[in-house]
Amino acid sequence: MGAPAYEFDAGDVDAAVGREVAALGAAGLNQGDSVGWLALNGPRALVLLKACEQCGLRYVPLNWRLAPPELATIARHAGLQALWHDEAVAPLAAQVTALLRLPEPVAPGHRTGDLMLVYTSGTTGEPKGAIHTAAAMRANIDAAIDAQAFDAQTRTLAALPLFHVGGLCIQVLPTLAAGGRVRLHERFDAAAWLRDVAAWRPTTSLLVPATMRALVEHPDWPRTDLSSLEFVNSGSSIVPRDLIGAFHARGVPVCQVYGATETGPVTIVLRREEAVAHAGKAGLPARGVDVRLVDGEIWVRGANVARGYHREEGHPAFADGWFRTGDLAQRDDDGRYEIVGRRKEVIISGGENIHPAEIEQVALADPCVAEAAAVGLPDLRWGEVPALAIVARPGLVVDVAALRASFDARLARFKHPRRIVVLDGLPKTALGKVRRADLARALLDGTQAKG
Repeated sequence: MGAPAYEFDAGDVDAAVGREVAALGAAGLNQGDSVGWLALNGPRALVLLKACEQCGLRYVPLNWRLAPPELATIARHAGLQALWHDEAVAPLAAQVTALLRLPEPVAPGHRTGDLMLVYTSGTTGEPKGAIHTAAAMRANIDAAIDAQAFDAQTRTLAALPLFHVGGLCIQVLPTLAAGGRVRLHERFDAAAWLRDVAAWRPTTSLLVPATMRALVEHPDWPRTDLSSLEFVNSGSSIVPRDLIGAFHARGVPVCQVYGATETGPVTIVLRREEAVAHAGKAGLPARGVDVRLVDGEIWVRGANVARGYHREEGHPAFADGWFRTGDLAQRDDDGRYEIVGRRKEVIISGGENIHPAEIEQVALADPCVAEAAAVGLPDLRWGEVPALAIVARPGLVVDVAALRASFDARLARFKHPRRIVVLDGLPKTALGKVRRADLARALLDGTQAKG
């Protein structure tokens, strides 16, 4: 039958907020506390977010795809006073709670106005929590409504996870704020998405390249009636031209939103009226957002940008009112941006961020491994998949099968390397830094590989 789905509008959410406020109070939570939410997609996430705003609490959505140790690390870093969950992930929540031993010593109360703390991969692989104020989230909603021309007639089919700002803040919250209606799937399922497009008749939906490919490769794609879709939006990574072409061939314009967890995320947008003529471009800055290129890197300033990272006041990524994204772009003569790469080393697989350090740390725990480096390799379905190159300690042999098994208890499955290759050495600069681009090319070419 596919993924369960929920249909609602802002009135439905508002009607449930009072009960959630009472539950928060009964749990002994006070203004300034942080509440983790671990669950599949469902309207309660939106109800809890709104209740947290009313109570002066900070909402911390958690990624149920992560392994228990990863979630416990994030929960500890966030300083959660409570971890709430739905029944579908109750066993996972129990494992996290056992590791965390709630209640733990917690961080000081957050600033008045802080509403949401969302975690993203950082430059060292350690968790980084982007702090979003209520005002910043409102500014992002306004920019999203303007970019997508949402109104009370908007019908949004949503299937991306609400624990990411993309799934939550690009279409779902803006649709509700504009007076429209949302149909929300617990998780993405290509058959269910196609069935609901034909039956529920949405006007739009948000996709990432991995879900776009799942749709165009599904046997129902050619015969599904897509005529209700005024456009679909896409983002999270560079969108392959063949996927854009497949949607355009069915008469569905593919718009784009470029952004990051730290930017709300609505930053650069390709609007419906430009989607076909400027296919592949990220577009122009969203309303109220300033963008500039500094040595090719995208810097962003605007009311929608996070105020910083939790526990990392003064982080250099936030400087002089600008957020330095680490992403690279070029701009055409008309001012439209095209994303060309990332200065960061983050691997984006199916819309999920994976930092190489997360994979490398697991590999280096093996006593036979002397060096390890993870890179992203192109993949038609997921955009990128992680691959791992290792160097054995002199005189030792790495058991690759055992190493692969060691990832099961440490990292979410989508972070597991699809390939593990043993090399004689890693390509490095004169200063000893791994040349990741050269390594990726070597892995693609199959050179230097011992196994």
